[in-house]
Amino acid sequence: MENLTNELKDGAALSGAPANDGGKIALEPKPNNQIRVCSRCIMDTTAPGIVFDEKGECGFCKLHDKLEKLYPLNEDGEKILNRLIVKLKKKERSSKYNCIIGVSGGRDSTYLLYLAKKIWGLEPLAVHFNDGFDNPVAGENIKTAVRKLGVDLRTITSDWRESKDIRIAFLKASVPNLEVGTDLGIFATLYGVAAKENVKHILTAHSFRTEGISPLTWNYLDGKYLKSILERFGTVRLREWKPDDPGYNLSLYHLFYYMFLKRIQVATPMYYIKYVRKDAEPIIEKELGWVNPGAHYFDDLWQSLLSYVYRVKFNADKRKFNYSALIRSGQMTREEALERVRSVYVIEDPKIISLCIKRLGISQEKLNEFISYPPKTFQDYPNYYNFVKPFKFWIKMASRMQLIPAGTYDKLFNCI
Repeated sequence: MENLTNELKDGAALSGAPANDGGKIALEPKPNNQIRVCSRCIMDTTAPGIVFDEKGECGFCKLHDKLEKLYPLNEDGEKILNRLIVKLKKKERSSKYNCIIGVSGGRDSTYLLYLAKKIWGLEPLAVHFNDGFDNPVAGENIKTAVRKLGVDLRTITSDWRESKDIRIAFLKASVPNLEVGTDLGIFATLYGVAAKENVKHILTAHSFRTEGISPLTWNYLDGKYLKSILERFGTVRLREWKPDDPGYNLSLYHLFYYMFLKRIQVATPMYYIKYVRKDAEPIIEKELGWVNPGAHYFDDLWQSLLSYVYRVKFNADKRKFNYSALIRSGQMTREEALERVRSVYVIEDPKIISLCIKRLGISQEKLNEFISYPPKTFQDYPNYYNFVKPFKFWIKMASRMQLIPAGTYDKLFNCI
C-alpha cells in the first residue's frame, strides 16, 4: 500500500493546526428559501423524514431529550458508570486486558483512552483500523498517546484491494452511505481482536451529546447491505471470515457469534460523562501531546471526498446533526452553527479530494459521472432492515442493556 505521508508532501495542508470547522475553501452553498429549519437546533428539511412539532422543534431534538433521560448526567448516571468500571476491572484471567478501545487519533477516542487508563485505572488494549486513508497527524497522535499512557496498540490494516473496491462500488450504487466499509471494518476489527484476546468489553467514544444521531438514510449499514452492493458493483471478492480476522464480514450470523457465543458487549461510557470537547482538548494536548488533525472527522482523509459528494450530490451536510447535538448540550450557540454551515466544510480541501480520487485509481471525470447518477438509498438494495423490524422490542432491550451499542434502537427506528 502506498504511503500516504509521502503523497501528502506534495502540498496538502495537514500541519495539524486547529482549523475553523466552517472555513471557506470553495463555492458557497446556494441558499434555498424552501428549507425549513428547526427552531431549537439547525436540523432542517434536507434531512430525510424530519418532522416538527407545533413549536417548530424537530424529532431529533425530541430524541435527544429522550436519551438525556435514559442516560443521565446525575448521580444515577455516575452509579451506572462506576458499576461498569468495577465490572471491567474483573477481567478474564486468560487476558491481560479488561477492555478494547478503538482509536482513530481524533479527539474523542484519544480522550476516552486517557480516561480509561489514567482516570479509571483500566488496562485497555488500543485498536486502530487502517483502511488506507489515515491522516498522518492522527497516526502520530495514536503512537504518542499509547506510548505516554503505557497502553498496548494493535493496528489492523485492511486488504487495500477490498477497501478500494468497496468505496468505488458504493459510489456506483449512488447511495449516501459512503462510510459503510470503514464503519463495518472498524466494528468487525474490534470484535475480532476482542475474540482473539478473550476480552469481553469494547468501549466506544460515541456520545449523542456531541455527535448527534444522523438520519438513517444517510448512515445505514449492515453486512448484507455491503455484500449486496459488492455483488452488483464490486470486482473483488471479500476474503472469508475468521473469528479473529473478520475483514469486512459482519453479518447477523457473525454478530450472534460475537455477542452471544463469545459474550462480547459494547459499552458507551461517554453517555454518562459530561463530555465538553473544548475542555477535553487542552487535557489531551498537555498529557498526551495530542495535535488537532485539522477538523472533526479529519482523522480519516476519506471524509474530505465524502463531504464533497454528500454536498454536491445529496444536498447533505453532516455538520448539521453534529452541531445540533452541540447546541442541545450547550457547547455551541445556534447562531454560530448557522454561520458555520453557510460555508463549505474546511475538510473539503481540493488537494485532499484529488489525493482520494488518485488513490481510488479513477479520474475526476469518472467521479463526476458517479455523482451524476440518480440518488438512491439503502432501501433500493437488499439488506437486513426488513428482517430486523419484527424484533424491535428485543433490539430496544439489547440497546438499553448495552449488549449492542447504545442508541442502535433509536437510530434504526426513530431516525428514518
